[in-house]
Amino acid sequence: MENTARYTLIGIFTLAALVGGFTFVYWINSVGGLGERAVYTIRFEQPVSGLTEGANVLFNGIRAGAVGRIALDPDDPKRVTATVSLDPKTPVRADTQVSIAYLGLTGAAAVSLKGGAKDAPKLAPEGGQPPMLIASATAGRTLTESAQETLGRIDDILKENAKPLNTAINGIATFADMLGSNSKRVEGLLGGLEKLTGTGTPAPGPAVYDLAPATSFPQLDKTIKAQLVVPDPSALILFDTQKILTRSGAGTYAPIDKAQWADNLPKLVQARMVQSFENARQLSAVSRPLDTLNADYRLELAIRSFQIATEPSPHAVIEITARLVSDKGSVAGAQLFTVSIPAKSTEAADAVAALDQAFAQVAGDIVRWTVDTI
Repeated sequence: MENTARYTLIGIFTLAALVGGFTFVYWINSVGGLGERAVYTIRFEQPVSGLTEGANVLFNGIRAGAVGRIALDPDDPKRVTATVSLDPKTPVRADTQVSIAYLGLTGAAAVSLKGGAKDAPKLAPEGGQPPMLIASATAGRTLTESAQETLGRIDDILKENAKPLNTAINGIATFADMLGSNSKRVEGLLGGLEKLTGTGTPAPGPAVYDLAPATSFPQLDKTIKAQLVVPDPSALILFDTQKILTRSGAGTYAPIDKAQWADNLPKLVQARMVQSFENARQLSAVSRPLDTLNADYRLELAIRSFQIATEPSPHAVIEITARLVSDKGSVAGAQLFTVSIPAKSTEAADAVAALDQAFAQVAGDIVRWTVDTI
């Protein structure tokens, strides 16, 4: 019995060893790299620093084989040929690109293949030799070598252009000295450009002035139920403006600096005349012409003068003609209203104060005349 058990154990051990051997052989042939392989020759035109036999071959970053043999080309000392074995399913085409990759922290060199177009022809053996792939001219160049070459080119450029660079630097220094010595002129020039293009800080605008309507109407106790409209006053182009004008003894007009009316003068006179009639409270309705208002009368105004006369002394001069027309087109009356008020000076504030006082007097006179005429 003991001998039988011993023989049984020996038989089981022998069978297990045979199975293990066959399994190892199958792994070696199918997975370990001894199975069917596709062989290619790669020609490098540059040194392949760090590439050794047994190094990995990557296709699109995936391990596809190994380097079998590396040798110098006896016909051309610059060339290096490497024989690589790949998985036969690797899609190597005629346009497959070849380079050297450096892996991980150790920087181990590997052959890197990059796939090309899917319709490119497959490589085929020629004259019984494995298909050949030709690496790019920079395939074996390391990062250090590329950096050294770049620095060398920069150094050559600097050497070739040393004199022009020196001239340019001297020119910049001279220009900087010139700017420093003419800084005030440059600031003035830049300020002028900013004003011209409108990109600088805008200058303060002119002071804006308004006219005051008439508020006092002595000896006016007549009440009228008529409706009145005041159209836009007519005026010479000279007065159809926002400028506050002065008139010299020679008859020339000039605007007061940094001052203007709140609106074009005819519009401003119309608005304040309507307001003056409203302050008098003598008419049923007073307004600008409206489509919904059938007025009994229309007060037509014309501005003849509205300025500060400078001679013999500053004084405000206002001349306005008024014509009262009925709804039937007949002229009920017409009159010229003239007022002159002394002004302290031709400065904006003094000039506007005198014109304001003169207009209030003219507006009051026009209101009284209109009410009396109706």
